[in-house]
Amino acid sequence: MPKFIFAYHGGGKPETEEEGAKAMAAWQTWLGGMGDACVDMGNPVGMSKTVAAGGVADNGGANPLSGYTIVQAADIGAACDLAKGCPILDGGGGTVEVAPIMEM
Repeated sequence: MPKFIFAYHGGGKPETEEEGAKAMAAWQTWLGGMGDACVDMGNPVGMSKTVAAGGVADNGGANPLSGYTIVQAADIGAACDLAKGCPILDGGGGTVEVAPIMEM
């Protein structure tokens, strides 16, 4: 079955321990609810650097990555359907980019 990466952009960082626990529970419920479709739960990521021919910038790029997950699905439409339940979409202004992982 094809694999897809969910690249998370944006979203807010919890301000309190209670908000953090609630957010973590929402992520665990969503990821667990995908069952075997979730191949790698992934992780959040820190601020990135952008490497270009002219040097290295510390700005995180045009649309900084905030985390990732790898899933398997029949096709990109099915993968997008899985992504629609992501907690990052719940009012925090975050998005999920869905891309097929190309087998080499």
